[in-house]
Amino acid sequence: MSQYMTLARPYARAAFAAASGAGQVASWSQALALATRVAADPKVEGLLNHPQLSTTEAASLLAVDGAGEEFGRFIELLAANRRLPLLAEIAGMFEQLRAEAEHVVKARVTSASEMPAAELESIRVGLKRRFGREVELETAIDESLIGGAVIDAGDVVIDGSLKSKLSRMQSALAS
Repeated sequence: MSQYMTLARPYARAAFAAASGAGQVASWSQALALATRVAADPKVEGLLNHPQLSTTEAASLLAVDGAGEEFGRFIELLAANRRLPLLAEIAGMFEQLRAEAEHVVKARVTSASEMPAAELESIRVGLKRRFGREVELETAIDESLIGGAVIDAGDVVIDGSLKSKLSRMQSALAS
């Protein structure tokens, strides 16, 4: 997986630079997300890997109306260099660059059950105070956590799950 990230990084940076320079970061973000979803479709993925498909044809499959000529050329570049399989990684890195530029931290809160809005807001405010940036929360449910939550904000992971606490307790009792 790290090989994909290494290969995708220069493309993501180039895409972000082009989008920033043109003042079109939001539209490129949407276009990359759409192209990624299209490329992930099993039927389209099969076509993209077909040896008789030309670069232009591959790029036209992922063209996004209204995204602009430069976005189209970017997709053609990916197709010409056989990097279309990296589209998801490129889009993810593009979003990371966008969040950094907009001074936003994206965090994922995974809990055993749905959390009340007030609790999520409390977590958001705490993270905002800790990072000194705006925080966008994404939520997920993992019933195996039993209780509590795991907060993943980039390089920072706060594991307050009951599953983790029980595991630590078991390790302490075993030694």
